[in-house]
Amino acid sequence: MRPTEQIYSDYTTEDFHVWKTLYDRQMPLLKQYACQAHLKAVDTVEFNGERIPNFENIKSILAPLTGWSIHVVPCISPAREFFGFLSRKQFTATCWVRTMAQLDYIEEPDMFHDVFAHIPLISDPSYCRFLEGLGALALEHADDEEALEMIGRFYWFTIEFGLIRENGGLKIYGAGIMSSSGETKHCMGPDCIRKDYDIREIINTPYRNDIIQDTYYIVESFDQLYHSLDDVRALMAARSEKSISIPGNK
Repeated sequence: MRPTEQIYSDYTTEDFHVWKTLYDRQMPLLKQYACQAHLKAVDTVEFNGERIPNFENIKSILAPLTGWSIHVVPCISPAREFFGFLSRKQFTATCWVRTMAQLDYIEEPDMFHDVFAHIPLISDPSYCRFLEGLGALALEHADDEEALEMIGRFYWFTIEFGLIRENGGLKIYGAGIMSSSGETKHCMGPDCIRKDYDIREIINTPYRNDIIQDTYYIVESFDQLYHSLDDVRALMAARSEKSISIPGNK
């Protein structure tokens, strides 16, 4: 059974070796391809390859910066639960580490994905404003499975696999890319599709979570993401109105 709290003394020598191997492999790539906000945030949360992050230390850093915290979960949370935590400024994260045999691929997210890739930017106020707003938007549709699926796509193509323009070039901010050396190289290479940010297209585009992505969307800034929540809300409202059947007069 996966742990539901971080007990730091439970980490094994292999756990530390896996963390260091992944960290030391990924950071040189990110120094080349990650957005400056993320690189700055890695230093802010004091991550390095020599030690697995301690959640209590992370919480003490995040609290005065953004008011966010970490909520430990054993595995992926259901959508309503996950977005509910976001709306309350809590990011759900696992605290277990994959094995050496799983370095290149793991079916469910471990803490290298949840913590290494996601947590640094939770020290950035602009990013957090978007994340909290997205959680609140999802809760407005908590009883609508189709709407939650659309919002899930929005999350997928932004928070997990988003690209951002920076100083005339393209950089990574999506955590699904940050935690994968293969995805990092692929999203910047010639064999993928990179598109300008299009909310309507995003929420209507299905995705697969078991393959390298073939399409990535580019935003201009975290502020653009936040302000686009109003457009997502409007699209959700328009969709709801179309689903209402109005009987004709007899």
